[in-house]
Amino acid sequence: MFVASHHHFTSCICWLLMILLSPVICSEDRDEYTWEAFPWKRHTRDMSQGETFGRRTKSLGRNHMIFGNTLDKYNSNCNDNDIRDITNKFLKGIPRFVKIVEVGARDGLQNEKNTVPTSVKVELIHRLVSCGLSVVEATSFVSPKWVPQLADAKDVMEGVHNLEGARLPVLTPNMKGFQAAVAAGAKEIAVFASASEAFSKSNINCSIEESLARYRAVTLAAKELSIPVRGYVSCVVGCPVEGEIHPSKVAYVAKELHDMGCFEISLGDTIGVGTPGTVVPMLEAVMAVVPVEKLAVHFHDTYGQSLSNILVSLQMGISAVDSSVAGLGGCPYAKGASGNVATEDVVYMLHGLGVQTNVDLTKLLSVGEFISKQLGRPSGSKTAIAIEPGNSGYLQNIIWY
Repeated sequence: MFVASHHHFTSCICWLLMILLSPVICSEDRDEYTWEAFPWKRHTRDMSQGETFGRRTKSLGRNHMIFGNTLDKYNSNCNDNDIRDITNKFLKGIPRFVKIVEVGARDGLQNEKNTVPTSVKVELIHRLVSCGLSVVEATSFVSPKWVPQLADAKDVMEGVHNLEGARLPVLTPNMKGFQAAVAAGAKEIAVFASASEAFSKSNINCSIEESLARYRAVTLAAKELSIPVRGYVSCVVGCPVEGEIHPSKVAYVAKELHDMGCFEISLGDTIGVGTPGTVVPMLEAVMAVVPVEKLAVHFHDTYGQSLSNILVSLQMGISAVDSSVAGLGGCPYAKGASGNVATEDVVYMLHGLGVQTNVDLTKLLSVGEFISKQLGRPSGSKTAIAIEPGNSGYLQNIIWY
């Protein structure tokens, strides 16, 4: 009797653990909850991306993750239809492909105290492109007085002018910078405005309206030369001077940039104070005035919230993400701003979600190791830290399928 009871008790415990640890929930009783869990889903694109993602993961119950010679199977008692339905509910709106805009060579290096040799910057850009990154921000044509680290912009462009396989945008704060960029061979530019009046004055020495007037002139000149213009909005959640920034201010600046012809608007949490709770209403406000397919997100990882903010952005339909190799970065005019979210960590998460990036993570880790050694400090990527130096081949043995 004791044996039978013990066996029954053990079976119950195993069954309970299986339910608790299962990666999916099979009950249909969650339908009402999951439909109401994300009220902002009405703003996401009504597209087949979520359905496609569901189809890609419909065999999740049979998926294997291989670590070296160890084969761990994660099985579910749900059938394929159950899994597809659950995936659609919790990851609805996540795109099949995410474009990563690598900003390490510009935003990542602009705050370095010690001058980084031009040859290192050029080598970094070449290595980043070799990883499969299709957009690598190269440099910024700003006054050396304000950002001395990027005083070699012309020389950097000379070193990458024959590089193929990627777009190499540069930042231009005004017409003078735009003209210098064009003369250096730039084929794509970016302008940057702020949602914070105080930050605009401290960062580019003019009001928001004055900056927008400058950029209208720049975008008009760029249009005449068929040069694409990307727009940045900084301080979309918080400002080091003003504090919290209302979503309506972000929406206003984003719409102005879009209306003047920017093909994409990158929304930047400059000091990294955002959480999903503050990012969602900000995105809701912007998506009400700018098409979601024209938006990108740019998160700094000051409070360790970047990946969660990116994930919720993907769920809302965003399909472009800025990041910086090895987590390099920070803003010289934003006190407390730490580095950007590490490209390695973003790619690792996206690949784990089954989202395509066309980026070779193993090569990317090597690039992060390269620039970290050049700067004389550890990588800011948690993925890089988790994989011991010299053991990057281990990653090749981790296969999701």
